[in-house]
Amino acid sequence: MSWSRLSLALAVRSLIRPGLGIDLIRVAWRFRKRGWYTRFPFLPLPDPTYIRWRMYTAYGDYNAIPPARDVERYARWAVK
Repeated sequence: MSWSRLSLALAVRSLIRPGLGIDLIRVAWRFRKRGWYTRFPFLPLPDPTYIRWRMYTAYGDYNAIPPARDVERYARWAVK
């Protein structure tokens, strides 16, 4: 699975369950890079180094891509 496929899977799940979409947006906002508004492309994207570290601590691989179910469960847990 690629990051774009994961994003698509999460978008579809969010359309089916709008509450999940809100939870995913809140979690994504927490992961944004500091000072994102001062650097091009001016999007609140996460720091790639931080994401790699998170994947290593969760899955033991810096290049792991989590299953959509894991991201969904984390989002539900993190915002409650």
